[in-house]
Amino acid sequence: MARAGDARARALIAAIVQMARGLELRVVAEGVETEAQAAFLREIGCDAVQGFFFARPGAASAVAQICAARRGAPALP
Repeated sequence: MARAGDARARALIAAIVQMARGLELRVVAEGVETEAQAAFLREIGCDAVQGFFFARPGAASAVAQICAARRGAPALP
């Protein structure tokens, strides 16, 4: 994702999210690396985000445990 301070990139991202909303699509932003980027995406109504800001890549079992812990549910084997 582009730097959060780049006004043109922010405008483009917001337009893409708005277009997706108009088409009744869910929006997932990938490559989120900073709190500022995550905050901007929440502000414009992005449905889900992923990237190094939240977690580094890992084994499927480790990712399942992280997700379960965040939901408060037991991880599947």
